[in-house]
Amino acid sequence: MIQIRKAENKDFKIIYNFINELENAIFDEKIQQVIFSENLKNENIIYVLAFQNDEPAGFISCHAQWLLHHAALIGEIQEMIVAEKFRSKGVGKLLIEALINIAKSNGINQLEVTSSKKRESAHRFYMREGFAQSHFKFTRHI
Repeated sequence: MIQIRKAENKDFKIIYNFINELENAIFDEKIQQVIFSENLKNENIIYVLAFQNDEPAGFISCHAQWLLHHAALIGEIQEMIVAEKFRSKGVGKLLIEALINIAKSNGINQLEVTSSKKRESAHRFYMREGFAQSHFKFTRHI
């Protein structure tokens, strides 16, 4: 059975490993620890973990902010990953459902997500979960 809960300070290493896997990179652990600790204090940042028998199965994060062009509090999923051995077993769906419940209780009006063009299976997942492809995202590295 999958258990879902909000992340705590003790979960840093789990989330650090998930982020490294998601981005196929090794980030500076000390910098990541500082960011993680600061973000946990921020009520507009939501970190949720999934476990099966105490084994980390997935992670989702969301940043909420008041946006003028929505006149509302909007949440944007920043990261989401399901461990490979737990994929296609409903973990992602449970993470989204948990996030939606937290978002509702926090007064978040809408959830948005951006996904790399190469992550086509993620695109299909988000569409199945009720997200609409309504925007283009443009980036510029500086």
